[in-house]
Amino acid sequence: MSVKNNLLQIKSTLPEHINLVAVSKTKPVSDLMEGYEAGQRIFGENKIQEMAEKWEQMPKDIQWHMIGHVQSNKVKFMAPFVSLIHGVDSLKLLQEINKQALKSNRIIDCLLQMHIAEEETKFGLDQEELASILSSNEFQELKNIRIVGLMGMATFTDKKDQIKKEFTHLKSIFDQFKIHNSQFTILSMGMSGDYQLAIECGSTMVRIGSSIFGGRN
Repeated sequence: MSVKNNLLQIKSTLPEHINLVAVSKTKPVSDLMEGYEAGQRIFGENKIQEMAEKWEQMPKDIQWHMIGHVQSNKVKFMAPFVSLIHGVDSLKLLQEINKQALKSNRIIDCLLQMHIAEEETKFGLDQEELASILSSNEFQELKNIRIVGLMGMATFTDKKDQIKKEFTHLKSIFDQFKIHNSQFTILSMGMSGDYQLAIECGSTMVRIGSSIFGGRN
C-alpha cells in the first residue's frame, strides 16, 4: 500500500470534525510529499530539529505539530513556524514557548499534556497541576501562547476497557475545564492502535503514523 492509499483509506473512516495529524517522524520528505499531494496538511514530528529541516524543504501551507516531549533549549528552533505543540507539561515550558513566540512576533497554540496512563514513564500533568497552572498569575502574564485544549496518551495495552476508561477520564477533565476556558477546542487523543476508540470517547484530533507511513525501524 502507498502512503496516498493508506491516507485516503483512513480519512474515509474519520468523522468530519476529526483532525488527522499524520505522524511523519523519521520518514523522508518524499513520503511526506506523497501525503501532501493526497491532500494532507497537518504533519506531526517528535524531534524539533528534524521538523525544522522538513519545514525548510516543504510547502509553506503545512501545519507542523510538535508531538514529542519538548526540551526547553530547542524551542527557539521551532518558534518561527510551529502550528501546535501537543506535549506541554509544565509552566516553565510554557514560559519558554512564550518567550520564543514573542521573539518571532507570534502567538503559539499549545495543548497541555495530561497523565492518564498507568505507566510512570509517560509525561503529563494531573488534574490539580492543570488547575494550578491555569489559575496562576504567572500563566495569566503569558500573552504569546494560547492553550487550545488537552492531549493524553493511554496505557500501551491490549485491554480495551482500560484504554476506554483512560480516554473517558481525559474527556471528563476536558469538559470540566472547557467551561472556564473558551479556547479549549482540541482534545488530542488516539493513535494508530486506538484512534477509533478515542473518537468514540470524544477525541477531536488523532495522531496516526504507522498506519499511514508503515512501520519504523
